[in-house]
Amino acid sequence: MVEGAQASSLDFSMEANNGNNSSQIQSQSQQLEDEDRLSTLTDDILLSILGRLSLSMAARTCVLSTRWRHLPWLLPEVSIDVKEFISDPCPDPIKSNDMEKAMMSFTKVTRSFLADRQRESTISSLHLKLYLINNFLCEVGPLISDAVDSRFLKDLDLSILDETDTMDCTEEYMLQRAQEIDAFFSAYPSVPHCLTKLFLHNAGFDKLDMHHVVFDCCKQLKHLILLHCDTGANSIFKIDAPDSNICVLYIYKCRFERLEVICLPKLEKFVCNTWVSEYAPVTFGFVPSLGDIELSCCSSCDQREFKLSELLHGVTGIHTLTLDFQGENLWLQPEIEELFTAFNKLRKLSIRGIFVEFDILWTMAFLVAAPSIEILHIEVWEHSCDVGEARLDSYLDRRTPQWEMRLHSSENRLLKDLEFAGFKSLEQQFTFIRSVLERSPSLQKIVLRGDEQCKYCDALEESPRPSKFPKKKDEQEIVAKQIRYGTFLPEIIFKE
Repeated sequence: MVEGAQASSLDFSMEANNGNNSSQIQSQSQQLEDEDRLSTLTDDILLSILGRLSLSMAARTCVLSTRWRHLPWLLPEVSIDVKEFISDPCPDPIKSNDMEKAMMSFTKVTRSFLADRQRESTISSLHLKLYLINNFLCEVGPLISDAVDSRFLKDLDLSILDETDTMDCTEEYMLQRAQEIDAFFSAYPSVPHCLTKLFLHNAGFDKLDMHHVVFDCCKQLKHLILLHCDTGANSIFKIDAPDSNICVLYIYKCRFERLEVICLPKLEKFVCNTWVSEYAPVTFGFVPSLGDIELSCCSSCDQREFKLSELLHGVTGIHTLTLDFQGENLWLQPEIEELFTAFNKLRKLSIRGIFVEFDILWTMAFLVAAPSIEILHIEVWEHSCDVGEARLDSYLDRRTPQWEMRLHSSENRLLKDLEFAGFKSLEQQFTFIRSVLERSPSLQKIVLRGDEQCKYCDALEESPRPSKFPKKKDEQEIVAKQIRYGTFLPEIIFKE
């Protein structure tokens, strides 16, 4: 009986293996057939497909068949990110040894794409994300310069990364990084000359001419991002670049006391996130193209309220404005009439980071000052990761805004879309939405969203907080009735 059972088991196993082998053969045949179908496509279509993949994945296609082998060297846009070469899982924190190993692989790949004679066409845009390690920059620099000089490379998007936390950066460390950046640009002048996008991190130019390095040398630069870069703590930095092509300027966690944009004629978008200024962090001069402004900061003990109209003085073409208070007190003084000029062409307004317990009606002042507004986005802030013991001592006690002012009886006839994030069916939220509805006879759509996921809150909470967002259909119907007051318009959409 045992032998019979063993034989039966063996026969079954052999059948299963035969079945598996047959499936593998069929799978391989199908794969070859699919590959043949792909190979019949033109280079343009295949390059469009490869352009959606990471560089490492695109490079692997060269081993599929001889038909694919030359394709990676025909890509018009090439992105090489040093972090793709860090071991998986990525260490936390990333140490200097990890960065050196990654830069070694990064340099080899860059060399293969820029120096390899397989390349038959120009690179319209090269995106490089690298670490500031001199012995590797001495190899990468000449590769970029030769590619530019031989007209193989048109535009360069360069991100100089750093893994040091901003709180751990000394003045000496930031100065050293700025000096190395300056030396790199000076040694290989073709690099800054073809730069169209630049990202700098943890660089202190207090003993260097930052204006010369960034604005004078990088003549083709269109997009500039500065993260924790400045000309010294609490310094005033003036940008006067009438010949600059910069159209997008991002300032993150920079320690300028004030940024004075005297002249940037092509600037279209300006973002300032987390400033140390006691008053308004920026002033504008000649910026005729500026239409999109974003200001984001959490108010601390050292900051005082300022008038938005004074910050926007001279800016008359704003169509998009974002204000983010990150759940803290407002850093704006109450005003309405003073904003009429700046808000005359405003089409989209986003007010984010309003603490959940605050009244929201103060935001109506902006609607009064913006008769042309079409889209209004409101976001309420509720995070358990910034209350109680988790809250930093540098923050003031939260106080609800007191904007006592007379609202005009004018209407916002062009307002069509209202989006409310962090909706919780609170009475002050209903009051605000009804007030917007009363002012906006053309309002067509109200989108109500729940809270965004926060990994810091999730880490603190043993179990998920019960959601206050109306999920069930009957709950949503009750909310819609409370908002509409018996009317059928506007359409109300719930998105958790």
